[in-house]
Amino acid sequence: MARKMKTMDGNHAAAHASYAYTEVAAIYPITPSSVMAEATDEWATQGRKNIFGQTVQVTEMQSEAGAAGTVHGSLAAGALTTTFTASQGLLLMIPNMYKIAGELLPCVFHVSARCVASHALNIFGDHSDVYACRQTGFAMLAETNPQEVMDLAAVAHLSAIKGRVPFINFFDGFRTSHEIQKIQIWDYDDLKEMCDMDAVDAFRKRALNPEHPVMRGSHENDDIFFQNREACNKYYTALPAIVEEYMDKVNAKLGTDYKLFNYYGAPDAESVIVAMGSLCDVAEVVIDYLTAAGEKVGLVKVRLYRPFSAEKLVEAIPATAKKIAVLDRTKEPGSLGEPLYMDVVSALAQTGRKIDTVVGGRYGLGSKDTPPSSIFAVYKELEKDAPRHNFTIGINDDVTNLSLPEVEAPNTAAEGTIECKFWGLGGDGTVGANKDSIKIIGDHTDKYVQAYFQYDSKKTGGITISHLRFGDKPIKSPYYINKADFVACHNPSYVIKGYKMVNDVKSGGVYLINCQWTPEELNHHMPADAKRYIANNNIQLYTVNAIDIAAQIGLGKRTNTVLQSAFFALSKVLPAEEAIGYMKEKAQKFMKKGKEIVEMNEKAIDAGATAFVKIDVPADWANATDDVKAVKSEGKEKLVKMVDTIMKPVGLMNGYELPVSAFTDHVDGTFEQGASAYEKRGVAVMVPEWNNETCIGCNKCAFVCPHATIRPFALSAGEKAAAPESLKVATKEKLVTNKGYAYTMAISPLDCMGCGVCIGVCPTSSLKMVPQESQLPQQDAFDYCVADVSEKADVASSANLISSQFKKPLLEFSGSCAGCAETSYARLITQLFGDRMYISNATGCSSIWGGPAATSPYTTDANGHGPAWANSLFEDNAEHGFGMYLGQKAIRNRLIDDVKLIVESDKATADVKAAGEQYLATLDDGAKNGDASKALVDALKAQNADCDICNDVLNNSEYLSKKSVWIFGGDGWAYDIGFGGVDHVLATGENVNIMVFDTEVYSNTGGQASKASNIGQVAQFAAAGKAINKKSLAEIAMSYGYVYVAQIAMGADQNQTLKAIKEAEAYNGPSIVIGYAPCEMHSIKGGMTNCQKEMKRAVDAGYWDLFRYNPALKAEGKNPFSLDSKPATADYKEFILNEARYSSLTRSFPERAESLFDKAANAAKARRAHLEKLVELYGKED
Repeated sequence: MARKMKTMDGNHAAAHASYAYTEVAAIYPITPSSVMAEATDEWATQGRKNIFGQTVQVTEMQSEAGAAGTVHGSLAAGALTTTFTASQGLLLMIPNMYKIAGELLPCVFHVSARCVASHALNIFGDHSDVYACRQTGFAMLAETNPQEVMDLAAVAHLSAIKGRVPFINFFDGFRTSHEIQKIQIWDYDDLKEMCDMDAVDAFRKRALNPEHPVMRGSHENDDIFFQNREACNKYYTALPAIVEEYMDKVNAKLGTDYKLFNYYGAPDAESVIVAMGSLCDVAEVVIDYLTAAGEKVGLVKVRLYRPFSAEKLVEAIPATAKKIAVLDRTKEPGSLGEPLYMDVVSALAQTGRKIDTVVGGRYGLGSKDTPPSSIFAVYKELEKDAPRHNFTIGINDDVTNLSLPEVEAPNTAAEGTIECKFWGLGGDGTVGANKDSIKIIGDHTDKYVQAYFQYDSKKTGGITISHLRFGDKPIKSPYYINKADFVACHNPSYVIKGYKMVNDVKSGGVYLINCQWTPEELNHHMPADAKRYIANNNIQLYTVNAIDIAAQIGLGKRTNTVLQSAFFALSKVLPAEEAIGYMKEKAQKFMKKGKEIVEMNEKAIDAGATAFVKIDVPADWANATDDVKAVKSEGKEKLVKMVDTIMKPVGLMNGYELPVSAFTDHVDGTFEQGASAYEKRGVAVMVPEWNNETCIGCNKCAFVCPHATIRPFALSAGEKAAAPESLKVATKEKLVTNKGYAYTMAISPLDCMGCGVCIGVCPTSSLKMVPQESQLPQQDAFDYCVADVSEKADVASSANLISSQFKKPLLEFSGSCAGCAETSYARLITQLFGDRMYISNATGCSSIWGGPAATSPYTTDANGHGPAWANSLFEDNAEHGFGMYLGQKAIRNRLIDDVKLIVESDKATADVKAAGEQYLATLDDGAKNGDASKALVDALKAQNADCDICNDVLNNSEYLSKKSVWIFGGDGWAYDIGFGGVDHVLATGENVNIMVFDTEVYSNTGGQASKASNIGQVAQFAAAGKAINKKSLAEIAMSYGYVYVAQIAMGADQNQTLKAIKEAEAYNGPSIVIGYAPCEMHSIKGGMTNCQKEMKRAVDAGYWDLFRYNPALKAEGKNPFSLDSKPATADYKEFILNEARYSSLTRSFPERAESLFDKAANAAKARRAHLEKLVELYGKED
């Protein structure tokens, strides 16, 4: 049967097949599975019908646990129901999975299998999540690539319906879920034809209904539970045959050969690998190579993992097999072997099949790349008389020595495959452009295609590497490209930093660099090893100045379209005119952002097609050498060791080669603070230049800087004299100058992200954006000020906006997006309280920019004090932070009792008594108690008393002072999945502070709607605009009466922001501060350079209100509620139309947009009126 071909990823393949059999989808976003739910919602919005003639009802829940409960209830009511999840999300569903399986309800959970966080969070793929579910009673079906996902996802649904056993249908997260291939897609008529409608009808008849009521979900005692539990056995016994039946039906339609266990390789194989997932494709190409050379090797591909059919496994293993290596994509510490290995061993024993040697190995944890060299290594190991057990592949384990040695493997790619690699900057559009490119090639040529995308741990502004393959034969290469026909560098800083990009170009291949350099400047910046490689391997070198072209057209930093056009022109994969036409067709997707954006992209396509320049490689490059001295890192010994052994290699994308021994100091996932200062990524093309002759020293630029790369300093005469020549001193600033200091505004061009937010807030136009290279001399001035200029006590304080910025930011150079509002808030909080601060951070944007391994942006002050940061999970952040508070409080309370005994003792000196009394008098004052604690410790040391109580105080002195406990997270956490915890922790009345970064959308997982999303807002799962009001989290917290609550927007009122954060921390009870945080997901006109301005516009339009509720004022007889923003002075609808998250609705659903925008504007007026009434209401309570 011929099917349509379409270019798509594994997630879309699963969604396409599942949509056919789904009536209700209850979902919650989680990477990398969200795309399946988003596609389902998009298709439902467009009116696509399932095989029952209905559009799917998609419902976003508050958590994965909530989604699972909804699935359970919907199934109980008789609707075929599906969900999509991964990792911790899947684990949150486990309690309901036991119930769903126990009640024999037919459904499918589609899982992009992802690593479960242990010592660290990892959002990439392995099988630790699905293995955790193997006891639930769910059947488990595995796929290898997007085509198999398309074909076999249907088998999961069909088998569940007929067999009455629910399924986990899983495939590798990212490696399969996000890999784009050209595949054959199902026609829904074929899917309907295979469905057992009698079984569907029987399922509906069994459903709960008042028309024929029954009870389900009873409780049973020890007398009958066991027997009742065993009654389900026949369904699991029958299920393998049912799965096989549907595989046969699929095979009959498609000409495939799907089985429960598929064998691939030599019929007389002696060495066999057993595995499941994307690794099987890698193994197959290696087997092809080895069997062509006469090797007797093979592979058993596991498809149905649960129920595990021992007979079918043994049937698939060749009779000649002598040695088996079972490969598991998980780690089960302390076990005799990983799960699949244990199942294989049990199956062999159960069936009496004799195999000389069976060993197990681990691979691919957290999406660790598994190239052909790893598979060659396994077969090499099996040649030994005694192959090692519990081995690892793909890493260098030089600690427990379990890893197999690997050597460079021969090229196993299909003949004629063209391989391309693109190094981009997160947010520059490279990934999106390459997705379009591969779809253009796939959908408009006869070629097979594959695309995969590799990321570092930053938000936008990090490194992205796109791996594209296309050719005339099927592509089975689920691993990174390391020898490419074409490599493009889309950011010139990567050349300067020395990334090994050109080394991946095949001899005679093409290397394209996006830069503004002349050939002479290129010669200056190109590292010697790159020059030698280019010259000695006949690399065809090109440059293109997409930076200036994009800026001139009006696209700002979005160079992707220019570079995409240059790629098509150079690769010649399509005739030039055709390629340009297809690219312009794809550019229509930007229509949601406005016609002018589409036109700009069309101009960029035309320009890019001819903008590249061929560079004649100088002959002397063949023997080039660099006169570069090694730069020695300086700082704390532990920090420097971590930076040199982990951070720097990882930063250069060389972390893949680090051995296990590099992590022996970090086995529990603990890393030193302050590492980001060593990065100096230099990715901004344009950075601010400070005019010292016009600056008045307002410090607003530093106050809003998301990355702490622009900072004021007060220099003594000696510090000024010792400063580098590049340091500039203000001539008009008065505050610091009048105290005898010199004022400078230091800027780090190598840490700056180039957002330009500082330019927008400067009242004297003393900053302008200029090319980064022109400002490099300022790096010395910045580094000098940070290292050698002291913080002046008479200048730096939390008293006001200006003085607060002389305090060192203890959050700096993070991996957040350029222009990010979240980091501006967080940075300010660390300036105010960072030296005594605990931070519990919810998983999300703020944990990604806040907690990259070995690259922490949180740092320490001159005393070595700074934020103690930790991340637990997404859903439990409030509870985790509360636990931090309780833990340190318990120890501190013991020490307080000790101090009381010391003060009462007649053996204590007068100094000790006085210090102890001052300490006890300031217990609840964070700022004063720190000094009192130090004085007490000094006094105890001076007395030199050798008593148990004094020793307890001294040995635990770090717990003496009052700490500031902060709980950070986004709106997805605070409003949705973590709301129960937020509510409970606030209700305890304990002294913890919650900071909510309200982006009004799930920013980290791709822009899904949350309860913080507003009326009319377009987001994932709200494609037609959200129809209901935003949740009033602030008022819920205020209802307790004893919780400090503030709603702030830094760009609208910097003083109110500072005042609210200070009041929240000073309040001796729970507090919650909700900060408006414009985000990349909002698609603000003009980009994130307008982030702070957008906050002001939001407040001026009445979109966001500023207020504070301070219970402490009640005791003073004052009104605790203060409405800090004025009534709207700007048009609400005009404001929201400045953001594509709203304006796009006017193009997709114009009538609905008009209705919802009117509703939203009226809701804003009503909200304002309500807040004004609250002023009166709380005033009357005085």
